[in-house]
Amino acid sequence: MKLPRLFRSREKAISPVAQSRGSWYPVFESYSGAWQSNVVVSLDSVLSNPYIFACQTLIARDIAKLRVRLIEREGKVWKEVSKPSFSPVLRKPNAFQTRNQFWESWMLSKLSRGNTYVLKQRDQRGVVVGMYVLDPTRVTPLVADDGSVFYDLSVDNISGIEEQLVVPAREVIHDRWNTLFHPLVGLSPIFANGVAATQGLRIQDNSATFFGNQSNPSGILSAPGKISDETAGRLKTSWEANYTGANAGKVAVLGDGLAFQQMAVSAEDSQMVEQLKWTAEAIAATYHVPLYKIGAGPVPTAGNVQTLNLEYYSQCLQSLIEDAESLLNEGLGLDGHSIGTEFDTENLLRMDSKTQMETLALGTGAGIIAPDEARERVNRGPVPGGGMPYLQQQNYSLEALAKRDAREDPWAGPATPEPPTDEEPDLPPEERRSAIWAELRRAAV
Repeated sequence: MKLPRLFRSREKAISPVAQSRGSWYPVFESYSGAWQSNVVVSLDSVLSNPYIFACQTLIARDIAKLRVRLIEREGKVWKEVSKPSFSPVLRKPNAFQTRNQFWESWMLSKLSRGNTYVLKQRDQRGVVVGMYVLDPTRVTPLVADDGSVFYDLSVDNISGIEEQLVVPAREVIHDRWNTLFHPLVGLSPIFANGVAATQGLRIQDNSATFFGNQSNPSGILSAPGKISDETAGRLKTSWEANYTGANAGKVAVLGDGLAFQQMAVSAEDSQMVEQLKWTAEAIAATYHVPLYKIGAGPVPTAGNVQTLNLEYYSQCLQSLIEDAESLLNEGLGLDGHSIGTEFDTENLLRMDSKTQMETLALGTGAGIIAPDEARERVNRGPVPGGGMPYLQQQNYSLEALAKRDAREDPWAGPATPEPPTDEEPDLPPEERRSAIWAELRRAAV
């Protein structure tokens, strides 16, 4: 794919957003002056922290497994539809990624860098037929004097950008969050948890060094009297060669009053486990992920799986999903009112089998859903007569009940008709004689 040169001449001055800081943050300071003391947080390093890795991959994969549906409003109800202008790009965003891989890349870019840039590919009709998640380090937001937004895109062969381009904002879907400093500059949670992540990595490095030394801490050799520098160097070299690394733990024989004194703090004294637990809690808090989801806390004993998933969805995933839906609607030219996109969260919020059956039974019993709709939820086919909702015959409408209550005695019930009688009606004498003569004539005939 070769992109057209969308924007070249600059009639007005265009300046990059936050030029001194950029839209990503490779270095953080844990406190003022930490950079000068070589106490810094490197973004590339903290991404290897197991808890940051767990949070990012958990969120990205959970969202990527949700199918994106094209929905259209029919009256007051949204129904899934298929349209040739929008459905193909939702099923297959580009030539080298599946739908799941595309959304995983989208979310990982946002979670790790605070920004996701998606370049749109259009056909001759102007319809979006391809979407490409760009490397966030190769994109720079630009703002013109009149407030117009553009994006400076560096060469990216896999996305079809063969030369550096400046494109208008309508050609890029920009998903960002935590815009603390500028509305076009997003911040990753690493901005807040980078120090905790770095501390966790250093604790692990220190632990690896300690156990690499046969779990023996470092220390000093001391002599009772004065020794020369040559003797001190010889003793140090001999000790390191014979009693450290793979030789740690061997028996050392000391003479002339030499003594070995440990200096490193033990893991128990330094509360290493507690410190690692704190770093995990800090990282999970910034991503709003429950601790048990990343293996850093006990699994809740609540038996309702849906309740746990609903909590995870509402506090962690919902805002990310709704942001993506709004941006996707805007990027594809959908108004979101009569037609739009929606992530299918049914699988994410799936209940346990017992709760699911009870819920479906309540829905069908109350006439809310038809039996066939309930059967579809459990992957069962339709049955004759199952397409209509049902209610029991003794159920009455509110209007009928109101009419009943409006009677003088609502509990008296309907009036009972009198039974028919065989007695002749009491008629006046003249009418009675006429009736008798009429009966006699019929009998004579």
